[in-house]
Amino acid sequence: MSYLDRIEINPRVCNGRPVIKGTRIPVAVILEQIAEGETWQDLLTGYPELTIEDIKATIRYARSFLEHSELKTSNA
Repeated sequence: MSYLDRIEINPRVCNGRPVIKGTRIPVAVILEQIAEGETWQDLLTGYPELTIEDIKATIRYARSFLEHSELKTSNA
């Protein structure tokens, strides 16, 4: 199963931000909470509609996004 099966980008849902399909949970919120140290179990408890596969899809989506983006660095 691809992460695209679990991530939705729809202009009518959360202003077109990527969300977990079938929810209004933005991918960015999940990533932010992971970055802040939340465990996957904490996420599953806090968002009962979320699954382990949704969390994995969120991380895969972020990785794919970064792999296809140009990161600009400054030469200081």
